[in-house]
Amino acid sequence: MEIDWYEIWMNLVHLGAAYLLALPVARDQEKHSRSAGLRTFPLVAVAACGYVLVGTSVLDSTEAESRVIEGVITGIGFIGGGAILKSKGYVTGTATAAAIWITGLIGVAVATNRFEIAVLLSVISFLTLRFAPMFKNQSEAEKIEEKREEDDDD
Repeated sequence: MEIDWYEIWMNLVHLGAAYLLALPVARDQEKHSRSAGLRTFPLVAVAACGYVLVGTSVLDSTEAESRVIEGVITGIGFIGGGAILKSKGYVTGTATAAAIWITGLIGVAVATNRFEIAVLLSVISFLTLRFAPMFKNQSEAEKIEEKREEDDDD
């Protein structure tokens, strides 16, 4: 079996791009001490990209390739579901779960040569995770804090 250096280079470009495009989301999550961060998000993006690269290189129909992508999306949803926690009537981790899911999509977009979509997903995700909390309803946050204090008193 002969080594195809061009193919190796192209795979490295794809996997490297998936890794780099996941870093803004990963860095933001790590900065805020979320359960997933600098290791999880790039690994999800690279894994999703890798699965799709393998699937598209060995399968000969778009229907089969679609099933690979569907499986990747389902698997990443399962990982994201593990980030969601419910305790004392509160649900946390939904933003982390969504970020894990979208990082997987970044990997899929890179693997299918849709770099423009991957870049946009990376930018939109970072901006949303970074700046959307500033616009959350303050009274809602205060109500949650009051309820937590009441629950702690019980």
